[in-house]
Amino acid sequence: MATTITMPQLGETVTEGTVAQWLKRVGDQVEKYEAFLEVSTDKVNAEVPSPVTGVITQVLVKEGDTVPVGTAIAVIDEVGGATAPVTTVEMANSVQEDPVPGFNIPQLEPKGQGNGHARTENVVPSSYGAPGGLEPEADAVAQDALRGASPAVRKLAREHHIDIRTLKGTGANGRVTADDVLTASRMGPAAAVGQAISVGTNFGAAPPPAAAAPVAPASGTSTYAQPIPGTLVPLTQARRIIAERMVESIHTAPHAWTMTSIDVTGVWKWRAREKDRFERETGYKLTLLPFFVRAVVESLSAFPLMNSKFTADGIYVNKDVNIGIAIGLPATLVVPVIKGADKLSIKGLAIAAGELIDKARRGKLTADDLAGGTFTVNNNGANGSWASAPIINAGQAGIVTMETVEKKLLVRDDDSFAPRYVMNSCLSLDHRVVDGYVASGWLADLKKRLERMTPDGAL
Repeated sequence: MATTITMPQLGETVTEGTVAQWLKRVGDQVEKYEAFLEVSTDKVNAEVPSPVTGVITQVLVKEGDTVPVGTAIAVIDEVGGATAPVTTVEMANSVQEDPVPGFNIPQLEPKGQGNGHARTENVVPSSYGAPGGLEPEADAVAQDALRGASPAVRKLAREHHIDIRTLKGTGANGRVTADDVLTASRMGPAAAVGQAISVGTNFGAAPPPAAAAPVAPASGTSTYAQPIPGTLVPLTQARRIIAERMVESIHTAPHAWTMTSIDVTGVWKWRAREKDRFERETGYKLTLLPFFVRAVVESLSAFPLMNSKFTADGIYVNKDVNIGIAIGLPATLVVPVIKGADKLSIKGLAIAAGELIDKARRGKLTADDLAGGTFTVNNNGANGSWASAPIINAGQAGIVTMETVEKKLLVRDDDSFAPRYVMNSCLSLDHRVVDGYVASGWLADLKKRLERMTPDGAL
């Protein structure tokens, strides 16, 4: 029986997806729940599992094409069902040419006839082995690395004149990532090959700090992570969609913003007292973020309109409190979500945030990690920002910032001076959902809760 696979919806507000990479080709066997496709949105590349066990008979959308959610993208004949014929044309359409510098991608040629239908397989020239005359086992690994790399990574490899087949990937299932390519470019071709064939070497490990300075791409092509003055940085699919979403948000939701100054001395001392023990016990660093998020969810409970969204039928007040945390990466911005944040302690929030930040930096975020946010926290202060007016995430009523913490002399009620740790916090709001009275009341409540936190509390 033939099963038609459609473009999945990878998030509540997602209306389309881009076929980033076919992990299986026409004629390949696929097991139920086995990933056979990688779909790209503005925030994540998600692997799509097969709903059935069978053989892929048709690929209806090419790599790089963007189609609406629900569009038919492939057909799988289930095991035990009548297998549809696989033509050479269908097979050829399922393979995207993406040559590695100095090598030719093997072409698909018909081989043999059976029951009147053409059967196909990869015909690989004997010269298409990995550089350096690798043994068959190593060559098989090299070919897997080439097939497993996404189109964007293969393009980056071409720009840096790196042969992907020489790299040991650090991504899921050993997949070569962009970081692997950039690391190889810094090491030089000879060192890269040596590392790739060394037993037990973690090729994807970050180089020592002294070797981590960005190196301009040898091809002279700018990338978002390595821009070159006087050149054009091509828009990636993610960067293009981020731009569209930001423009959509600023034009759809009437933005307003307000700011307050918060004395976080108690929080600062509380964190200082707990941070070493917390890191020993959990493996994660204790920052100000979980304290701030805890105060945010309590204030959202007191002002539920701030945890709402505007719809054509009215203002929907969310039942769940799911806090997105904005994380800036070298090539993009992601906002993973702490689900049920109102049910977590400060310690629970710290661990949840630490796990999401770690996954974001390793490129391991899933579509589920990025879905369902009802309100967003942005830690601009990590980069020294003093004040900002962030753009609201579509489908939310607000986004609040943590700005940099400064040590200042504050005047007490008795006119004496005291050194205190002070942080600004800025709230951007959707003026369709809340007015200034509600928004400023929420921010004042947040300030009060943070200033009441003392080192005497328990995580």
